[in-house]
Amino acid sequence: MIDPIAEDDVRGLEPVHVKPQEDGVGPWTRRLVLFLRAMAGVSMLKGLYHWSQVVGIGVAHDNLFETQSIAWQAATVFFAVIDLVAAIGLWLAAAWGAVIWLMAVASMLALEVFFPQVFGGGIFTGLFEGALLAIYLGLALKSAQEAPP
Repeated sequence: MIDPIAEDDVRGLEPVHVKPQEDGVGPWTRRLVLFLRAMAGVSMLKGLYHWSQVVGIGVAHDNLFETQSIAWQAATVFFAVIDLVAAIGLWLAAAWGAVIWLMAVASMLALEVFFPQVFGGGIFTGLFEGALLAIYLGLALKSAQEAPP
C-alpha cells in the first residue's frame, strides 16, 4: 500500500507544478512556461556552441581559441558557462533560471551594441536578443496579471 502522505511529499519536490488540469493556472502562465522551455533549448545550443569554440570543435585551424583576443576569449567562456546554467534553470521554470537567462541576454545585447569588435557586431544577434527580451517581458506581465492576488 502506498502512503498518501509520502506521495504528497514527493510531489512537493517537483520543480514545475504547471499542469493543464490544475486550477489557477491561466493560459498566459502556460505560454510563459512554454516560452521558458523553448529558451532553455536555445540557451543549451548557444552554450554548446560557445564550448565548441573553446575546445576547437568545428573551428578552422587559423581561428582557434588561443589565437583570438583576450576580450573574445573572456566573453566566449562567460557565455559558455552562463548559457548552460540558464538552460537548466529555464527548463525547471525556476525563478533563478529566468534571472540568469535575463543576465545572459542583457550581457549579449550590451556586448553586441557597445563592444561590436568582440564578436563582430552582428545586428541580427542584437535584434534577436532584444526581441526575445521583449517577448519574455510581455509574457511575464500577462502571466502576472492573471495570477490571483
